[in-house]
Amino acid sequence: MTQDLKRTLSLPDAVSIVAGSMIGCGIFIVSADISRQVNSGLLLILIWILSGFITLCGGLSLCELASNITDEGGQYVYLKKIFNELIAFLYGWTLFGVIQTGTIAAVCVAFAKFFGIVVPFVSSSNLLFQFGPLHFSTQQLFAILTVILLSYINSKGVRYGVLTQNLFTVTKVLSLAGLVVVGLLFGFNAHVLQANFHMPVTFSFNTINVMAVAIVGALFASITWNNITFIAGEVKNPQRNIPKALIYGVALVVSLYLLLNLIYLGVLPLDAIQNAPQDIVAARTVSEIFGTIGKDITAVIIMISAFGCANGMILTGSRVYYKMAKDRAFFRPLAVINRKTRVPVNSLWAQCIWICVLILWGNYSELLDFVIYASLLFYILVTAGIFVYRKKFPNKNKKYRVNNFFPVTFLVLASYIVICLSIYKPLYTIPGLLITIAGIPVFYIWKRSKEV
Repeated sequence: MTQDLKRTLSLPDAVSIVAGSMIGCGIFIVSADISRQVNSGLLLILIWILSGFITLCGGLSLCELASNITDEGGQYVYLKKIFNELIAFLYGWTLFGVIQTGTIAAVCVAFAKFFGIVVPFVSSSNLLFQFGPLHFSTQQLFAILTVILLSYINSKGVRYGVLTQNLFTVTKVLSLAGLVVVGLLFGFNAHVLQANFHMPVTFSFNTINVMAVAIVGALFASITWNNITFIAGEVKNPQRNIPKALIYGVALVVSLYLLLNLIYLGVLPLDAIQNAPQDIVAARTVSEIFGTIGKDITAVIIMISAFGCANGMILTGSRVYYKMAKDRAFFRPLAVINRKTRVPVNSLWAQCIWICVLILWGNYSELLDFVIYASLLFYILVTAGIFVYRKKFPNKNKKYRVNNFFPVTFLVLASYIVICLSIYKPLYTIPGLLITIAGIPVFYIWKRSKEV
């Protein structure tokens, strides 16, 4: 148990962090791309069912490690304890470089983009200055101000960050539930759903491979369920509350995602989902029910979701870099805890600066695509680590033990997806691996500096 961070977060707070970090912008957008790849309403819903099942298996699997290793840092700490410092560092390196920070950058830009629908002044085409290929738009400015605001809120104390998280999580969960209810009452058409489900589908080995590649979008619409483990050092009774938070939060979000996709398929024909303007299927769905005002309604809902998601990721991600610095595996000043707020302020602001750099650079979305593959590999590695942990520490896994069905199922399905991505989308694999491998010389430089 850490002596630096205070355990102040309750079970509802932990559930809010799980659900709030998961619900971002993906659920409103990725169904368009998935449907184009599979070209079937039935396969689209099967992908969301399978994605939800994989996510639940992953969340349940991680419960065992989360209940037995209760320090802050999440997967970084698990990988270090189970395997070695190098693997743990590579995870933290990739998390700071792109996975966490790149996702936050993308979510904040999405927040600014949809704010621009309400306030047109905020736009990627409204440039404040341009110098050759470099440019700075009002959209980038607004995204950066959002990152700074959220980092400031979280720097004032964990209670402020969690209060913000709870407020926005409740709001967006109610918004998603509202979309489901409104869609069911006012837009749902059984004939449209039947037509989408009865499109001809030939189930074959090739179909399975196509689904394995297409499911990436659905998985990464909810991939941040692990963020609660990053802040485990501040959760009360973590042995009990973190597993419960993972189960409740993941189950809630997976259910909402599945219901919302059923609404999409019950309101819109498949070609309308595939060709939704800017891939925003939710806006196309709401517009079908309410007309042109549907675009503004959806923009507000996505803004709420994006803001809450970014807040949860900013709050939790900073704890990983703090833990790495505490282990002398990262910049030592990041291990500083503010005596008054009990928050790793330097880690928060370092994360903020790098997110802003990614927003300014503008190519963070490409980097995000590259590390999807590497991120899946780390999920597979930490899940396999459950069995290593049991053998390595046979007397320390009595607090919670997950049924082998869940980690084995997750390993089999996730590994198959990785294999399919390697074969059919190599551009997702090599760059992602290179970003991770680039951390190896950095690790040895830091290790040598510790010995001096």
